[in-house]
Amino acid sequence: MPKKTAVKKSAAKKSAAKPASKGKLRPASLTIRAYQVGFGDCFLLTFKYPKAKATDKERHVLVDFGSTGMPKGIESGEQMMKVAQDIQERSGGKLHIVVATHRHKDHISGFTTKTDGSGTGEVIAALKPDIVIQPWTEDPKAKEPATKKKSKKKTQSHKALAATPLFISSLNDMNTLAEAAYAEVMHLSSSKFRVPLDEDLADQVAFLSDDNGLPNKAAVANLAEMGTNHYVNYGYELDLSRLLPGVKAHFLGPPNLEQHAEIQQERSKDKNEFWMLQGAARGFWRLQATTGELIKDFTSGNDQLFPEADAYQDFFPAHSRWFIRQLRTLRGQQLQGLVRILDKAMNNTSVILLLEAGGKKLLFPGDAQIENWEYALKIEDNLQLLEDVHFYKVGHHGSRNATPRTLWNNFAQKLKEGEQGPRLQTVVSTMKGKHGHAESHTEVPRATLVKELVSLTDYETTEDAAENKKLYVEMEIIF
Repeated sequence: MPKKTAVKKSAAKKSAAKPASKGKLRPASLTIRAYQVGFGDCFLLTFKYPKAKATDKERHVLVDFGSTGMPKGIESGEQMMKVAQDIQERSGGKLHIVVATHRHKDHISGFTTKTDGSGTGEVIAALKPDIVIQPWTEDPKAKEPATKKKSKKKTQSHKALAATPLFISSLNDMNTLAEAAYAEVMHLSSSKFRVPLDEDLADQVAFLSDDNGLPNKAAVANLAEMGTNHYVNYGYELDLSRLLPGVKAHFLGPPNLEQHAEIQQERSKDKNEFWMLQGAARGFWRLQATTGELIKDFTSGNDQLFPEADAYQDFFPAHSRWFIRQLRTLRGQQLQGLVRILDKAMNNTSVILLLEAGGKKLLFPGDAQIENWEYALKIEDNLQLLEDVHFYKVGHHGSRNATPRTLWNNFAQKLKEGEQGPRLQTVVSTMKGKHGHAESHTEVPRATLVKELVSLTDYETTEDAAENKKLYVEMEIIF
C-alpha cells in the first residue's frame, strides 16, 4: 500500500436536518436490490425495523437510477418503467431518501419526466422522498459569485470560493460541447459517405457524448423539486436518524475547490491534473461550446447548408479520398479526447457515500475516480474508517480507474474461499462491450479487477440478472 500521508481534517458543513429522535430503534437487516438497467446504476436499499410500528417497519433509499444502454433484446424504455414500477411496489409507495451521485445519464436518466406525465421520473417523484442528496456542483448557489472573504488579502480559501462559479460554468459549457459532439459524430458516421467515420470510434464518442450531454436537464430539474435537497461535499454532516434510525452517513467526496487546494499544491507540476486545469481553462471550454453549437446547427439534418447534395468524396481521386478520410478520423479522435475530459470531470464530482448500520459499513462511491478519491484517501482517519467496509458497490461499473489500489488494499475483509471471518460483499452494475477495449486494458468491467472481486469477495453482478432475465440481483445483510 502507498505511504499514508496525514492531512488535516476539513471543516464540515453543518446541515439543516431535523433533530435526531431519542429512541433506540435500529435496523435488523438490509435488503439491497441492484436493478438490471444495462449500462447504468440503480440500487434500492430497504432497511428493516421489525420493532417499529407497522407503518415504519421498512425505510427505503434509492441510489441512482439511470442507463445508457441495454443488452440486446431488451427495450430501454420498457425496462426502465418496469424498474420504476418495481421500486414503487417494493417501497410501498414511499421513498425516504434519494441519492443522485452525479449528473451522468447512466445515473439519473430514470428521473427524467415527460411532457405528458408518463415518464419514469413521475413514478419516482410520486414516492415523495423526504430528502434528495446530490453533489455540491448541483447546488444553484454554487453558480453564483462568491461573497465570502471580503478582505483585500486573497487567501487560498478566497481564491477557491471565487473560482467556484467559473468551475460550474466550465462544466456546463462542456455539457453543451458534448451535445454538439454527438450531433457531429452522427454526421461523420452517416451512411451517405462512401467511407464513414470508423464505427468503433464513432460508438465511443457517441456513448460519452450522450452520457454527458444536455438530455439530463429534465432529470436534474425533477431531482431539484422532489424533496429537501442536500448538496454535499467531503465532510458534509447530515443527521439521518429521523429517517433512518440507527444509520449514520459519511460523505467522503466529492471535495469542493477549497478542500482540494492542498491537492493542487502537491501536484502543481502535473499538467494532466483536471482540477488544476479547470480554473485556467474557462475560456477554452466557452470557445469549444460556442463552436460546438455552430457545428451542431450545421450537421443537424435540415439545417445543413446543402442537405440534398451528394457526398463530396465520391467525385475525388482515390488519394484525395484517403486524405479526406484521415481528416475525418482525426476529427473523430479530437472529439473523443474532448468528451473523455468531460466524462472524467463529471465522475470527479460524484458523491462518495459511506453508511454505517449495525456495526457494518456500506460504501456507495458512484463513479468517483482517483482525482475524487485522492483527497479522502490521504487522510489517515478515512483509511481506518474504510478498513472494515462490509459491502462495496464497485465504482464506475468496474472500470480500472474507479477502485484505487489504496482503497482496495485497505479493505480488510477480502478473503479467499474457505478462509475464516466476515467476507466483503461486492456488487457491480455493468454491461460488457459498452465502454473501453480489452486490447488497451480499458474494457468495462476491467478483467483484472473482476478476477480479484470473484476471488476475494462475495461478488454479484447485474449481468447475471440480464442473462437470467431477472429484474435485479438481491443481497441480504443481517445486522
